[in-house]
Amino acid sequence: MPELEITIGGRSFFVSCRVGEEHFLHAAAKMLDTEAQPILTQMGRLPEPRMLLMAGLMLADRTAAVEDELRQLKAKVAEADAKPAAARDRIEVPVVPQEVTDSLAEIAARAEALAARLEEKRA
Repeated sequence: MPELEITIGGRSFFVSCRVGEEHFLHAAAKMLDTEAQPILTQMGRLPEPRMLLMAGLMLADRTAAVEDELRQLKAKVAEADAKPAAARDRIEVPVVPQEVTDSLAEIAARAEALAARLEEKRA
């Protein structure tokens, strides 16, 4: 088991962990140190147990707040999932009236007839 030196509140501690978990231990120690620093700034030098207790309580408070927010967000997601899906917007494609289609077909037929006559005159 590797033994690591971590620093919390300006004090060094030697802690053992499993192989491969070193980065988790360093991350946890950094979080605890982040909570300890303002406590030491406000209260001055404290005995190790009290400093660690205060920092741990501050971290636990922050964790509890995050867990509450997560619970609320999960409830909102569950509520949204329970609602029926909103009706999709209906897209209407305008229909070309038959008269217009017939007129265009007639114009096309006339144009083709004119083109055919011009071809005949050229030949």
